[in-house]
Amino acid sequence: MNELPGSAGAYDGESMLIQNLRGNYSFLKGIAPYSAGVVAMAGFEILHVRLLPALPLAQGFALLERHLGAQKRPMQALCGMELRSPKPFTFEGFAEFNAGYVAVLKRWNVFLDGVNPVARTNVCPAADPPNEPALHAFSYTVPSGATGPWFVIAGAGELPEGTLGPRDIVRAGEVSADAIREKARFVLGLMDARLRGLGADWRHVTATDVYTIHDIHPLLGPEILPHAGAAAHQGFTWHYARPPIIGIEYEMDLRACRRELVMGTGR
Repeated sequence: MNELPGSAGAYDGESMLIQNLRGNYSFLKGIAPYSAGVVAMAGFEILHVRLLPALPLAQGFALLERHLGAQKRPMQALCGMELRSPKPFTFEGFAEFNAGYVAVLKRWNVFLDGVNPVARTNVCPAADPPNEPALHAFSYTVPSGATGPWFVIAGAGELPEGTLGPRDIVRAGEVSADAIREKARFVLGLMDARLRGLGADWRHVTATDVYTIHDIHPLLGPEILPHAGAAAHQGFTWHYARPPIIGIEYEMDLRACRRELVMGTGR
């Protein structure tokens, strides 16, 4: 695996992991709306659940609560959320949206000592977008004897770790092929650092998601697939979607899950 510029050194191995004993996972501290990534503790794995179709947030959150209750898992086992929004937010609008989202997690008593442990991806489908923010998928820990690591890495665009401002965007305002390549390389660097922080690497990845409306075919052979190494054998999913903030053009997330469930929502 080739090291790329980005967040290299942002996480220094497992020493940066915060234990969340109530949820049976550890996490990398991110910013208020989400953690940078989570990894299941020994004796547990992560189950990924995708809703088909996605549900408006209030309905999706209610389904999530019912599902965890039926599985006899506490709300604190929730470790990953995937949202879909109608269109990208301004930075100010994103902060307002996040305040409402964080309030739900606090109501569920998910925060740990004032820190959000739940990883998140929130993107905006460019084709057939939802009318309102929706819950697309969620992940939670379950008891298991399967050998890991089992993890979820939050979605990341071309912003340095810990920042959320327009002046920090890599090649801000540029969408040339060269700019998209640089953005993609930067995001791959973020994925590298988060993998290291979780005590994992690309060979453990079972799902790679890319979110952009820009042509990534020129990047596959020379950039993305060689960098992913063994994970390239699992393929990857290109979501024709925009990152959640105006001005960000390329986003990725990763996970390692042995079991994935598609749940029909009956809509």
